[in-house]
Amino acid sequence: MKRRVVVTGLGAVTPLGNTVDETWAGIRAGKSGLGPITLFDASEYAVRIAAEVKNFETAPWLDRKEARKMARFCQFVTVAAAQAIADAGFTKETISAAKSGIMIGNGIGGFEVIEASMKKYFEAGPGRVPPLSVPMFISNEGAGNISMLYGIQGVSWTLATACASSTDSLGMALDLVRSGRMDVCVAGGAEASITGFGIGSFSVLQTLATSFNDNPQQASRPFDRDREGFIMGEGAGILILEELEHAKARGAQIYAEFAGYGGSSDAYHITSPNPDGSGGALAITRALEDAGVKPEDVQYYNAHGTSTPINDPSETLMIKKAFGDHAYTMKVSSTKSMTGHCVGAAGAIEALICVKAICDGFYPPTINLENPDLEHGCDLDYVPNTGVEGNIDVACSGSLGFGGHNGVVVMRKYK
Repeated sequence: MKRRVVVTGLGAVTPLGNTVDETWAGIRAGKSGLGPITLFDASEYAVRIAAEVKNFETAPWLDRKEARKMARFCQFVTVAAAQAIADAGFTKETISAAKSGIMIGNGIGGFEVIEASMKKYFEAGPGRVPPLSVPMFISNEGAGNISMLYGIQGVSWTLATACASSTDSLGMALDLVRSGRMDVCVAGGAEASITGFGIGSFSVLQTLATSFNDNPQQASRPFDRDREGFIMGEGAGILILEELEHAKARGAQIYAEFAGYGGSSDAYHITSPNPDGSGGALAITRALEDAGVKPEDVQYYNAHGTSTPINDPSETLMIKKAFGDHAYTMKVSSTKSMTGHCVGAAGAIEALICVKAICDGFYPPTINLENPDLEHGCDLDYVPNTGVEGNIDVACSGSLGFGGHNGVVVMRKYK
């Protein structure tokens, strides 16, 4: 029999706020976290908007001296982990004494550090490259710094599957706790790609919205016929996953049960999802089977919903294939309409949102959905513009990454 795994702690740094409460309040209000780019001079760029983390401070979670040795993504995930560990009722002493480990998803690493270090290299030569360049920009340093901060000596792993990174990391963490290799896992993901090179690189791929520089809060509009691309976001999300009996023994709060995970590959194209939705549908079906949940048991699906012309119709078809007629009964929304696309952090943030949706009995909205793209089959209940109160026993969150990576998690009300 599988060991049951529950969520006992949450931490978040997002474009909507630097805590879980601030982020969730923004989701409930249908607030947009998008605005003009301030992290670099974007005046000459075709894309001048993003979903930045605002007013971010590492204190009181992280010493400023230590923070200066970290890339932005690493600061985000370390702070989110500190929040989640405290929320779960752990201290450094108790979490390090448990059979604990870390599983973090990240798509790119310290993009701003890579950019600045390469600039030094080309302008001043190899001898002027900052000495901490490598330990700051490599993707594993998020997990590494969390382990050092809390003395966690279990596995400290990083997984990179592009935009599915943190969803897949949650799935791997689920298996590690179920198997007994861990009793507690600090799991989630982080990203910080709002840099000149980052925005420029995604722009030339023609994946970003370019027509909303003067009204950024309307730029992310999943499933709407006027969508034209995603908006780059940044941040981190962390969930503390814990074996049920371990959590009960220490009197932990339990937000929800992490019931299942499913993954698949499209085996189709390096950047585009398979238009027929078959790869993603397979991930959903596997997740539901893993959770022991029937399609009709799911009330809410948090979609990848990037607001790109290609993703939204294919993902809608994917959902229809996996859920059948029930796809028209349940509610589907894309919270990227509010957070932008946080790449490697997206799945963890959206899984966290599913947990809060279950706890609060609230279906998050898809904002900016004024004219559903019915011509291309976007005809589900996407909870347009305003969230809805209602009971949620089972919620799913799906992520689709460049390279054809698909990951889906299933969260269930704890009983």
